[in-house]
Amino acid sequence: MVEEKAKIAAKNTLTAFLEGKQLRKTPERYAILEKVIEINSHFDIMSLYRAMEQDAYHVSRATIYNTMELLVECGLVRKHQFGNRHAQFEKVIDTSNHHHLMCIECGKIKEVKDTELIRYMNSRKYPSFTTQHFALYVYGICNRCARRLKKATVEKK
Repeated sequence: MVEEKAKIAAKNTLTAFLEGKQLRKTPERYAILEKVIEINSHFDIMSLYRAMEQDAYHVSRATIYNTMELLVECGLVRKHQFGNRHAQFEKVIDTSNHHHLMCIECGKIKEVKDTELIRYMNSRKYPSFTTQHFALYVYGICNRCARRLKKATVEKK
């Protein structure tokens, strides 16, 4: 029930945004939004494209790129640039502030919530500025890669 309300709210947000910008309300844009809502992790343009193709919904990559820019602009999606890798996206619907742990070896991204950090960041006041959300990226090596690297080092000896 909550998920359906979130979908309706997202569609309404997109509709209001498109009308406000006098842009067309195309079925492709709404289909892309639907797929984004279904994805429960970070994704890139190619994985979204493959997911659309897998559902037999054929849409060009250019349409996906352009629609993602619109979804970012209207606040339904956040775009992340983790290091020098391809841009990653995440839906904003039903999410709260969190930070990202990114493995510099395999590129795996893990979302974590640190309530103490979130409380601190939410308490921060800046002159002439109202915070809407924040992002924190923590780079390191995940446990799986650390074990693999340690094993590779031991085997070299």
